[in-house]
Amino acid sequence: MGVLVGRETRALVQGVTGREGSFHTRLMLDYGTRVVAGVTPGKGGQEIHGVPVYDSVREALAEHPEVNASVVFVPARFAKDAVLEAVSAGIRLVVVITEHIPLHDELAMIRYAKLVGSTIVGPNTPGVICPGERCKLGIMPAKMFESGVVGLVSRSGTLAYEVARRLSEEGFGISTFVGLGGDPVVGLSMVEAVRMFFRDEATQCVVVVGEIGGTMEERLANYIASRGAEKPVVAFIAGRSAPRGKKMGHAGAIAYAGVGTAESKISRLRRAGVTVARSVSDITSLVAKYIS
Repeated sequence: MGVLVGRETRALVQGVTGREGSFHTRLMLDYGTRVVAGVTPGKGGQEIHGVPVYDSVREALAEHPEVNASVVFVPARFAKDAVLEAVSAGIRLVVVITEHIPLHDELAMIRYAKLVGSTIVGPNTPGVICPGERCKLGIMPAKMFESGVVGLVSRSGTLAYEVARRLSEEGFGISTFVGLGGDPVVGLSMVEAVRMFFRDEATQCVVVVGEIGGTMEERLANYIASRGAEKPVVAFIAGRSAPRGKKMGHAGAIAYAGVGTAESKISRLRRAGVTVARSVSDITSLVAKYIS
């Protein structure tokens, strides 16, 4: 089992009959992911790519009790209800691909998930992939991710794809990639994800791709400064030239004076002992120093 996902994962897709849900279900199946059920209210009884569709999560679980993860492709206005339905039914890993979910909906579903012990990855995440165990829950281009020994955590999807491609081409590969999501509020935090990689036997080094906005990277720096890093950590922070107070791409990528800037994150991480790359192209050479 990789970090969060692996060959033991049995997935349900919420919003499976929609355009995005159907398309990415096919790609997940082609990759090797065990997608055993789908849910779209009012569409029960159909099949999508051989996957049976049910009207509710509880109906799906009644027929497929082995389900232990859900991938959410539901439109933003229905996403909160979909996530709460999955968590209430006992699913302990919910990967929320949907973007533009209202902030108060995000807060409500993340709070409830924490109360009952479920993990939400996202919202607005590319997902999670474990190449060595052929399990992908999300929308990332699988060809960028070769199996290897580097754990990759990122707030940005496209930057993570480029980092994964470079690490794979250099022969280091990826043990698991976790996309945290680009919104200001997300479920799984950077600290939580990095701690999972510290405990993962398949991971020798952790690469963190951060960006301006929020305090995830600062919190990671605080954690490592106080607890220490159990494995080497290499970080890259995007947005050095971003103007302050202007949102850059992601809703969470906005920096104000002295808060959430690339400079503040880089400084804090370096003081904590984290190796910080100046550019994406530097990451592989820095990783090479730590991998035998």
